[in-house]
Amino acid sequence: MTTALPALSNLSPAVAIHLTAAVLATALGSVALWARRSQAQRPRLTVIQASHGSQIHMVPVGDVLYFEAADKYVRVLTASAEYLIRTPLKELADQLDPQEFWQVHRSTLVRASAIATAVRDELGKLHLNLHGRPERLAVSRLYAHLFKAM
Repeated sequence: MTTALPALSNLSPAVAIHLTAAVLATALGSVALWARRSQAQRPRLTVIQASHGSQIHMVPVGDVLYFEAADKYVRVLTASAEYLIRTPLKELADQLDPQEFWQVHRSTLVRASAIATAVRDELGKLHLNLHGRPERLAVSRLYAHLFKAM
């Protein structure tokens, strides 16, 4: 024999709110678990189709040092070249290994092994120097915890 839940209208407002919150929390927990499992099972990106002038290049993800969002495009930077793709940075981040590519700014994903040094300037702002690239990448305060001394 199954027992049905009483109608919410028959319960006191406090009990109805508590019961509704519990049901919602259980449902949201199930959705979050499903999302983690589906992301874990998703194959990681290995090659990026990127434009360089009028050509489309097949760029191995292993060659990429960092990605940087710029207007409608994402710049894909390797040690020797720069390409453009139209995939949003958030969508790209979901297809990359988070242990391999770290988000260091809302507009920047960097290959962890490409980081040569993390330097704090006189104003206390953190910047990254990469192996194979001359530019310095800014690290936002939100992601500075990645570079605390161990």
